[in-house]
Amino acid sequence: MRQFPLWKTILSIGIVLISMLYSLPTLMGGVPTWWPSWLPAKTVYRGLDLQGGLYLLLNVETDKAVEQAAENLVDEVRLALRKGKLRYQAIKREGREVVEIKLPADASKADVVKMLKEEFRNSVAEETPDGARLRLSPTEVTDLRKFAVDQSIQTIRSRIDQFGVSEPSLQKQGEERILLQLPGLNDPARAKTLIGRTARLEFKLVDEKGDLAAALAGNIPPDDQLLYEERGGKNGQKPVRQPLLLKKRTNLTGDLLTDARVNFDQFGESVVSITFNHQGARKFAQLTGEHVGERMAIVLDDKVYSAPVLREKIEGGRAQISGSFTLEDAHDLAIVLRAGALPAPVTILEERTVGPTLGSDSIRQGVFSSLIGGLLVILFMGIYYKGLGWLANIAVVFNIFIVLAVLAALQAALTLPGIAGVVLLIGIAVDANVLIIERIREEIRLGKSPFAAIDQGYDKAFMTILDSHVTTLATAMILFQFGTGPVRGFAVTLIIGIVSSLFTSITLTRMMLYYILRNRRVQKLSL
Repeated sequence: MRQFPLWKTILSIGIVLISMLYSLPTLMGGVPTWWPSWLPAKTVYRGLDLQGGLYLLLNVETDKAVEQAAENLVDEVRLALRKGKLRYQAIKREGREVVEIKLPADASKADVVKMLKEEFRNSVAEETPDGARLRLSPTEVTDLRKFAVDQSIQTIRSRIDQFGVSEPSLQKQGEERILLQLPGLNDPARAKTLIGRTARLEFKLVDEKGDLAAALAGNIPPDDQLLYEERGGKNGQKPVRQPLLLKKRTNLTGDLLTDARVNFDQFGESVVSITFNHQGARKFAQLTGEHVGERMAIVLDDKVYSAPVLREKIEGGRAQISGSFTLEDAHDLAIVLRAGALPAPVTILEERTVGPTLGSDSIRQGVFSSLIGGLLVILFMGIYYKGLGWLANIAVVFNIFIVLAVLAALQAALTLPGIAGVVLLIGIAVDANVLIIERIREEIRLGKSPFAAIDQGYDKAFMTILDSHVTTLATAMILFQFGTGPVRGFAVTLIIGIVSSLFTSITLTRMMLYYILRNRRVQKLSL
């Protein structure tokens, strides 16, 4: 039997010891009080199906993002026409992607179109019977839709991270959908409200000269909008909805915020203090300075939170949002403002709530099935292959240690399909050892000595084991790349297990055999 390299011995023992240290906290159900702080303390993270939580399939309404971009284009076109000293009668959005510009009869359409092409190179400008038209290009629309989904993922992730859910899973599904899993969540209703909030913060002036009664009757001026402010509603009382006629034009948005935190006013009521960046502070000071004595409404998702009178110019870039907040409401509002507004509304297409009881049952049944399957395999190997069979069983146990250690170290999720993957890995690891033992048997039948049979058995079985493991690994990686949810959980466990099985069957068992037999005169192997 060839000498086993010392560096392989040190590496193999090191891998086994480290794996046992990393997997022990999981096997013990947590870190005990006597566990030294310098030792690994991470446990295997359990997926949604094992510890319960919330599963949501979200749809991003990308059409709304395109409409909003066209709406923003209205203000930009208006400013560009004024800058170019070009007269116009009206500018409005038509449909989802078009801005229509109505010009006076004596205005030059060609000059307007020329200016639009120079200022808005990514859009399509053309003449119309009444004036000119600016249309978002197909490339621009595609980019807007893609950005809306990508930005929604980032914004929702920021909100969830601040909400306090450990290890959320957030994945893009198709072109407009997002798959969200929140394991261990205790308050699904609050989470759904937090996730789905568009959180578009706007500062608008109140139209004090407008006819509120006429607006309530349905006659709203074209440049105004009718919104409501809720007052009261504490101590179980029903809030009173106060109508307000606001200017439609948004003077300042929450895009320029740098921070939002919960504070308390002089009456001990919860408020949200916001801070603008340098640009926002300058605009806020200019806005409040130009409209001293007027009312300015703070609007979030078309709901007026407060509409105070501007007593003086407000400098320093700080403001407060007050309302009938509970402490929890104020905290959630601060979260969505810090994380930023969603670029488009998000709707829930599918919702599943997994209770912790179901998760506990899944764990118990999964572990039980793994133990039964493993025990049957171990008994078969020990009875049929005797000494080398029990050696293979030890390698299988170490294989499970390695899988648990890697899952704990990477904080990868162990799901119910992942437990099924562990059961499958027991069979894969045993199969590799069966190939080696059968090769050794063949060499012994050919009349070779035990030591020579062992060397030849490992050498000849190596390529077969490598081929089978590589093909299985490739399949697992494809499942991980293109699968979702449970399929990915199964693939993660399988990928880790395939690599560890290759190590335990080829290297670890050979090392153990070498040190068991190296000083003995063995005439017959226990097969």
